[in-house]
Amino acid sequence: MKYIIVEDFSGQEVPFIFPRRVDHSDMREQLPYGKIVSAGYVELGPQGFFCSGGDRELNVKARPEADALILKEALRQRPKANTIS
Repeated sequence: MKYIIVEDFSGQEVPFIFPRRVDHSDMREQLPYGKIVSAGYVELGPQGFFCSGGDRELNVKARPEADALILKEALRQRPKANTIS
């Protein structure tokens, strides 16, 4: 999979994950955010997320450790909220 991490309007870094067949620049055009922080490829292995690469057209590189932590936090299982029956 590919990913882009953008800075949202509050300054928070937000990840977007998408298929390899989609170009980083094409995905970037679909996002309503201004600043691209990093981009690259992501794989899930026994040790967790592995981020690498970058995108020349967007002029950004992967930040392997920082990006892996952002993806891990975004995709972690959260406790179920109480629902009204």
